[in-house]
Amino acid sequence: MRIDLRLIPLLFLILFSSCRKEEVEFVQVPEDETLQANSTVSNLMQRTAMNDGSNDNIIDYANCFNIQLPIQVIVNGLQITINSDDDFDTIESILDEFDDDNDNVTIVFPIVIVLNDFTQVTINGQAQLYSYANNCNGENQPDDDIECIDFQYPLTASVFNANNELLYNVTISNDYNLYTFIDTIDEDDIVTISFPIVVTLTDGATLTINNFNELQSTIENYIDDCDEDDDYDYNDDDCNNCNPSQLTTLLTQCSNWTVDKLKRNDIDYDDAYDGYAFNFFNDGTISVNWSSTTVYGTWSANGTGNNIIVAIDIPALPYCNNNWYLHEIEQGSSETKIDLRVGSDDRLRYENDCN
Repeated sequence: MRIDLRLIPLLFLILFSSCRKEEVEFVQVPEDETLQANSTVSNLMQRTAMNDGSNDNIIDYANCFNIQLPIQVIVNGLQITINSDDDFDTIESILDEFDDDNDNVTIVFPIVIVLNDFTQVTINGQAQLYSYANNCNGENQPDDDIECIDFQYPLTASVFNANNELLYNVTISNDYNLYTFIDTIDEDDIVTISFPIVVTLTDGATLTINNFNELQSTIENYIDDCDEDDDYDYNDDDCNNCNPSQLTTLLTQCSNWTVDKLKRNDIDYDDAYDGYAFNFFNDGTISVNWSSTTVYGTWSANGTGNNIIVAIDIPALPYCNNNWYLHEIEQGSSETKIDLRVGSDDRLRYENDCN
C-alpha cells in the first residue's frame, strides 16, 4: 500500500494532539477564582501564614523571629531545657517567685532562629542575637505578620499554566507550606484553591470561606481584631482564659483566704494583715477576722480575660482597697493564689490551701 508522503505531517499532528489530550487536563478557570502572584489576597494569605516570633519574647525580646526548640537556658541560676512553648511557663514561674531579686535569663548558644519567612539562621552568641533582634519592629509596633486569624489545614491547590493546562495539584499542610507555596507562584501561573476552606479566629470561632473575595474581606475585617501580644511583658497575659464566674466560685467556695503578697506605692506590706482571714460571699460582701475582731466590706468582679476588675472596699483595711486588675489565677495541687495588680507599684495576692 502506498502512503501519500504529504499526509505524514497531518497524521503526526493528529497523533500528537491526541496524546496531549490524554496527558494534560484543560480547565477553563474564571479569573476572579484564581490566586495570582503579588495580588492583594495572596499577600494577605502569606502574611497570615508568616512565622510569628512573639511567642518566646520572654527569652529573646524579638517579635520578628523565634528560637528553634529544644534549647537550654539558665534562669536565675537554674538550667532549664525548653522543649515546647509550655516550658516558657516554667521560666515565668521562676521569674515570678520573688519580687525583690534580680531576674536573669541566659541562653546557651549556639541556637537556631527562625525568621518571619521561615529562613533559619544559626546564632553563636548574644551579640549576634542582639543584632537580629534590633532589626525587628519594637514592642507593639505594626508588623507584617497577621496573628488574629489562622487557616485550618490541609488546603488543596491546583496550578495551571497560561493555556489553562493543569500542571499539578498540591496539598498544603501547615503555615510553612502555604508561605513557601505562595512565594513560588509565577506570574504566568494560574492557581486555584479547593473551596470551601475554614479559618479560625483568636476567640476559637470558625468561619467557612467559599471564594477568594470572601477570604480577602475576612482577613481584612479581622486583621486587627486581637492583641498580638507583641511586647516583652510576659506577665500581661496570664488571665487570657479568666472570667468573673471562675473567680467568684473560687473566692466564695474556699474560706479563710490569707494575704500572701501586699504592695502599695512600691512599698511592701506583706505582714500588715498577718493572721487575718478573708471570706468572700456571693452577695458581694466580705468579712475579715483576726484575734477577736471582725470587720466587713464589699467586693465585685467584672470584665473578661486580662481586663477583669476586682473592686475591694473594706473601710477598716485601707491597704486592701482598690479597683484591682485580676492578674492571674494560679491553682496548684496544694494551694490556690489569686493575684491582683494595678500597674507595677500595687499588688495584692490572696492565698488558700483549698484545692
